[in-house]
Amino acid sequence: MNNIITTFSLALGLACYPSQMIMAQSMPLRPVNPTEINAIWSEDEQLWGTSETRGDKWSLIRAISYSLRYMETPKAAEVYDNYPIRGITRDRVRRSLLRFQELLKTAKTPEALQTAIEKEFTLYQSVGHDNQGTVHFTGYFEPVYTASRQRTAEYRYPLYFEPKDFANWKKPHPTRLELEGKDGLGNNSIIRGNELIWMRDRLEAYLVHVQGSARLTLTNGETITVGYDSSTDYPYVSIGKEVVKDGIFALEELTLPRLMDYLNENPQQLSNYLPRNNRFIFFRETDGAPPQGNLSVPVTAERSIATDKSIMPPGAIALIKTTIPYVTKTGEIETKLVTRYVLDQDTGSAIKGPGRVDIFMGTGKEAGDRAGLISNTGQLYYLLLK
Repeated sequence: MNNIITTFSLALGLACYPSQMIMAQSMPLRPVNPTEINAIWSEDEQLWGTSETRGDKWSLIRAISYSLRYMETPKAAEVYDNYPIRGITRDRVRRSLLRFQELLKTAKTPEALQTAIEKEFTLYQSVGHDNQGTVHFTGYFEPVYTASRQRTAEYRYPLYFEPKDFANWKKPHPTRLELEGKDGLGNNSIIRGNELIWMRDRLEAYLVHVQGSARLTLTNGETITVGYDSSTDYPYVSIGKEVVKDGIFALEELTLPRLMDYLNENPQQLSNYLPRNNRFIFFRETDGAPPQGNLSVPVTAERSIATDKSIMPPGAIALIKTTIPYVTKTGEIETKLVTRYVLDQDTGSAIKGPGRVDIFMGTGKEAGDRAGLISNTGQLYYLLLK
């Protein structure tokens, strides 16, 4: 798995579903009956824009180009040679991307685009976590933090690059507690000497592990980017779920901001909860590159999603229907029901089964604030030429 960016809100503690059980009963996608299609469509306001805001049609066109780049790789050929759903092939997905991109460039109105899509495309719906099409959506983002190339009294919490002998480590791998210590400083760790960068906040350093990438402003004024390189061989454990399990919050009242506030107000609890997640990430500098998904192409804010790539078609054009928070002109958060075209370009260790989608929300604090509030149900459809 390459450059994985994992889910933010679920990873810190929101609901998940027994989707593996669903997979044993049905295929992950089903063709949508043409009589059902009219109930699905609605205008993609972000694509076309409004009288007050510009649309982002060209960012979607660019995101499709990234998927087309992936479709030409040997990895894509290998994945689609083994794809489990009959009729969904690399060639069909590639042609669908090309045609959709062409329609975006030539359609003069939302109605013209919708008419062409209804005429030329078949929709395949995810069966969801309940076999009825219900999908749980969360959000993730690329954080921006401050860091230092040298350890100081202020910057004490390291991110590590992969040790040279990592491929020869015996399994089970060392735990997070063994690698970074109870205090997160890693003073007596076997990976001491492999520090890539130093963070001043332990929770921020952990959240880079959760996200798998970050943009870092260094104390010398330089800005660098870091990304996922490899990880230890453990399943992901949600610290948010652990907080709920311990009775600190009820599941329905837990949001990312509340969890962050709790941990910042009770920093001693970091030594209790962070070591419960043994999955440990090693990083590399990415030379200012934009964040990438597991297809090794850039992900695009609000146009890239992460799904379970063992069952969903990588790189394909999709349509999501769910609610997403937006920041109003007065700085308040307003949640809107949206219908949006997206590209399936990423995955995550917490994204399993046909009932999970993670939406990439962009870079920086506002993107993070919005991502942390996404925990909603909705529907997921893939668009493929008839």
